[in-house]
Amino acid sequence: MTFIEKIKSPGFCTNLFKIAVPFFIVVTLFSLVINSGGALFSGDFERVSEMNFSEGKWQSFWGFKILVSLLYAFYITVKKTK
Repeated sequence: MTFIEKIKSPGFCTNLFKIAVPFFIVVTLFSLVINSGGALFSGDFERVSEMNFSEGKWQSFWGFKILVSLLYAFYITVKKTK
């Protein structure tokens, strides 16, 4: 099966999102723990928000995770489609 045929297969988008959504959640949680774990575990959510989402930081925070999740899911879905 060629690359284009794999992308055109009926369940491709469904499988892509089945992989992308859980991976996105895991990457987001891991990133929050790494970037602001101390504030997160102490319950200082205002500090977490300030560190990750204020002053336009939310764009790079979410954008990078969405991009990485979709690329990873696309790679795995193409690899596993028969």
